[in-house]
Amino acid sequence: MKQNVYFVSGIDTDAGKSYATGFLAREWNNSGKKTITQKFIQTGNVGHSEDIDLHRRIMGIPFTQEDKKGLTMPEIFSYPASPHLAARLDNRPIDFDKIKRSTQELSERYDYVLLEGAGGLMVPLTTELLTIDYIAQEQYPLIFVTSGKLGSINHTLLSLEAIQRRGITLDTVLYNLYPTVEDKTIQNDTMEFIRTYLKKNFPGTKFLLVPEISEI
Repeated sequence: MKQNVYFVSGIDTDAGKSYATGFLAREWNNSGKKTITQKFIQTGNVGHSEDIDLHRRIMGIPFTQEDKKGLTMPEIFSYPASPHLAARLDNRPIDFDKIKRSTQELSERYDYVLLEGAGGLMVPLTTELLTIDYIAQEQYPLIFVTSGKLGSINHTLLSLEAIQRRGITLDTVLYNLYPTVEDKTIQNDTMEFIRTYLKKNFPGTKFLLVPEISEI
C-alpha cells in the first residue's frame, strides 16, 4: 500500500469527525491532491453509510464509483453502537481483511485516502482491539479532530498522551468550529491552549481550523 492513507479520529463520538473529514477532503481536492474518504466501519446504518453521504455533500461531489461498489464503506452494522457491540448484535464479526483490501484499492486509485474511524480513539473494535491499536498496527499517520466544547482540553490531552505512548505519528490536529456557538469564550481559550500545547510537545504537528460550513 502506498503511504497515502491518513486515519481520522477524534476526542469522542461528537467531535465532528465526519464534518472535518469532508472539509479536509474538499480542501485537498481543491489544491490538486486527488482525495477520497472512507468510513472503515459504519454503525447505525443499513446498506449505506450516512457519514459518506455527509462527506460527499461537503466535498460537493456526487457518489463515486467506489461508493457504489462499497469500497468506501466496507463494513456497515445496523445498531448505533461501538463496533464491537454492533457486530455482536448483527451476529457477524468485523471483516478486517475486507476493510484492508478496500483501503488498499482506494490507495492505489487516489493520491490520498482519509480513513474515518468510529467514535474516539479508545472505541473498541473487538473485545481485544481498540481503534488506537488498529491505527498503530497499520502504521497510519493520524489526523485528530477536537473542538471547543467544555471538556475538550481534558479529552484532547489524554488522547495526545495515548497517541505518543503508542508511537503514532500525529500529522494534524483539526480544531472544529462547527456547530456555531454564540458564546465563544471557552472555544477561543481552548483553541489557544491546544495550539500552544502542540507547539511545545508535538512541534511537527499541523494545527488547522475547520470553519463553519453553511451549505450542508
